[in-house]
Amino acid sequence: MANKNIGISVVVPFFNEARNVRLLYQQLKDTLKQIHREHELIFVDDGSTDDTYKVLSEIYDEDDMVEVIRLCRNFGQTAALAAGFEIARGEIAISMDGDLQHDPGEIPKFLEKIEEGFDVVSGWRKERIDSFWTRRLPSLIANRIIRRLSGINIHDFGTTFKAYRTSVIKNLELFGDMHRYIPVLAARMGASITEIPIKNKPRLYGSSNYGLSRTGRVILDLIALKYLTAFISNPLRLFGLLGLTVFATGFLISAALVLAFFIGKIATIRDHLALLLLSILLMVIGAQFITSGITAEINARIYHKMMDKRSYVVKEMRTRRLKT
Repeated sequence: MANKNIGISVVVPFFNEARNVRLLYQQLKDTLKQIHREHELIFVDDGSTDDTYKVLSEIYDEDDMVEVIRLCRNFGQTAALAAGFEIARGEIAISMDGDLQHDPGEIPKFLEKIEEGFDVVSGWRKERIDSFWTRRLPSLIANRIIRRLSGINIHDFGTTFKAYRTSVIKNLELFGDMHRYIPVLAARMGASITEIPIKNKPRLYGSSNYGLSRTGRVILDLIALKYLTAFISNPLRLFGLLGLTVFATGFLISAALVLAFFIGKIATIRDHLALLLLSILLMVIGAQFITSGITAEINARIYHKMMDKRSYVVKEMRTRRLKT
């Protein structure tokens, strides 16, 4: 395996999916046999508490094209995907869920779009079978907001089923729940994005590890994304502009009061003490915003120097790539 040119890397995160692992593995193998391209399967156990890792280890012992990563605890889907992407060697990386709700038989459709020249191909669960109130409605709202703020015209940011040129995905910094915003981050790099309809199959075993409770995290990550994509390199532009605006407002109020006093429009500034205090308060707040911007600018520089810091910790990795 170490000397082969890998064309496709399939990255699948698992969390308590012991009953689904082998079924998904077999479906993946059946599909990849028909594609006739060298491939690798990268399975990531995201801190499962059931027999997921045991089953993954058994598959590793049976198949030379399988790599297994075991994380120390449940770091979340984004971190698990990042762990898989880091070791991916294929020209194309495909990510999908480990719960059998994604159909490996649709992988060729993703590859066709990549071969057409797109850098990122996102799945679109056009006909979802999930609960309307707890899954579909929050998803519709979130996707509409993300489309509006990002300018990326795809319908389903949340699905994990996507294909990427590895050269693109390896240059993205993923944290939080940022996997759903990969198209946005990739577009900022100049990557071309498209989407294709995919099936949304029912679960055979287990229950979803995601639900309505994630909505708040998604919103917070969206706010973080907007800041990171717009101001992370120069946060002083955000805080500084806001600070200058507030400071200038306070200064103009003070200047107007002083000018009015000197030209005789008002008898004494003391009669307008509240307005004077407001102007002073605005100038102080403006100065604080500017100071915060400078602090954020320094932190941004530190952040860029720590970009290689991982959002996960590997407990164990089973691989043959270092073996002769």
